[in-house]
Amino acid sequence: MSEFNYSPHSDGVPVKVERVFDSCSDKDCLSNLQVTINNGSLPPEINIVRSRAATVENVSINVEPVPFNKGFYSIDLAFTFSLEILGYESTRATPVTMTGTAYAAKNCILYGSESSVRIFSGSENTEEKSQNNGDPANLPSAVVSVLEPIVLETKIGKCCCCPDSTPGNESQRSIYVTLGLFSVVELTRPVTVMVPTMDYTIPRKECCNDSDSPCEVFEKLKFPEEEFSPLSLTGSNEECEELNEDLG
Repeated sequence: MSEFNYSPHSDGVPVKVERVFDSCSDKDCLSNLQVTINNGSLPPEINIVRSRAATVENVSINVEPVPFNKGFYSIDLAFTFSLEILGYESTRATPVTMTGTAYAAKNCILYGSESSVRIFSGSENTEEKSQNNGDPANLPSAVVSVLEPIVLETKIGKCCCCPDSTPGNESQRSIYVTLGLFSVVELTRPVTVMVPTMDYTIPRKECCNDSDSPCEVFEKLKFPEEEFSPLSLTGSNEECEELNEDLG
């Protein structure tokens, strides 16, 4: 911050930002999600499965006003998960790699304030960003942040996937996963706020390229002496004695 010339008495400037009106965080355990194997089905010889990786492929978001609760909105979220699964005939067999997709949905209600304006943007080919055709207010924007899911369980089960199947073959095997998901949901609206200003400045850091050869760069590295000096038994005993003294 010392590079900038800040003046507490300078005038503010208007800035267009997305204000967060409400938010929530969730720790969801999504159990027994059926996995649809890509380009095929679960081979009959596979008896053991485990997940190698799971990612959030997409999140579909739908925002609707809550009836009789002005300013509150219902947010429907539909998650699409991509999974990489290893299948085994037995515990010592070579695994078969499979990819699949699983789906989950959840809902939350947040406060998003009210607005009756109609927003147009030149960068969007003058198309209306938010419409107010008969609605008391336009809709806020929902933003979802997620971490990659944690696979808690992967198993083989039976599902009734074919209602018109022949007698005696009403169910077939499928893979089911249980995922742990951390997510944050926010409702935002564009607002204009005043912020204090700083004088324009030129960066003082030079844009220089490092022309040193790989060996010259290596020569500048400090020799890692600590990596060649493992802790001796005497040192370990002294640390244990100090720890016992601290514990009383």
